[in-house]
Amino acid sequence: MIQLPKIDAVKAAEIIKSFIKVKVEEAGCEGVVVGLSGGLDSSVTACLCVKALGNARVKGLIMPDSQVTPHEDVDDALKLAEMFGIEHKIVDISPMVKQIVENHPYRSPSNIVAEGNVRARIRMILLYYVANAYNLLVAGTGDRSEIMIGYFTKYGDGGVDILPLGSLYKTQVRELARHLGLPPQIVEKPSSPRLWKGQTAEGELGLSYDVIDPILHGLYDLGLPLEEVAERVDVKIDVVEKIKFMVERSAHKKALPPVAKLNL
Repeated sequence: MIQLPKIDAVKAAEIIKSFIKVKVEEAGCEGVVVGLSGGLDSSVTACLCVKALGNARVKGLIMPDSQVTPHEDVDDALKLAEMFGIEHKIVDISPMVKQIVENHPYRSPSNIVAEGNVRARIRMILLYYVANAYNLLVAGTGDRSEIMIGYFTKYGDGGVDILPLGSLYKTQVRELARHLGLPPQIVEKPSSPRLWKGQTAEGELGLSYDVIDPILHGLYDLGLPLEEVAERVDVKIDVVEKIKFMVERSAHKKALPPVAKLNL
């Protein structure tokens, strides 16, 4: 078996809180804005931002699409905001998505991924409007698992200023959420960007994070060969190859756009 190191939740929380505070101070900003989705990563990020800065310096934006977002996600986001005293607003992005998609000259009605990415990018725009208007940083909610395999929208939920959870695998974030005392329905909720109706991360990826995380840890932290990772995680070699391919294929999402170098 490959087991991720058990995190010291107290120490992890302290390091992340210090990181948030320092980055806000370095940027000369008043605080942060967080997209509140009612999900695990979003809730842990918001909680730590409040603990680092105080709730007066954290704004929350709840951005459902009434056509695809489950009501329970909005309810959980509202409960989380109330739990930590976060000033928050709700914006239904459905009319914005409709305006862009239905009026686009290259509209592709059957492409749910393209439309889903519009949702992610609209949310990024809305968060940066708040950030610019109130001199805040956009606190991203992505974790290490999502970042490594590229499970985020480029210039969507990947468009942020800081990533407080970027060093923690998804399963470790759940550990931290339990330590922070977040509501069980949030801690155990299946991960999903909610970019289209019925979407879940594990359904789309075809694997659970209980499998993905040990594979990533084995390949990139322990430096084990693919065959050994497959054997120790008890999966077929093609599953490990799939994860490795996802990491490599998504490298462009984690880098600045390439520049043509001219030696004139």
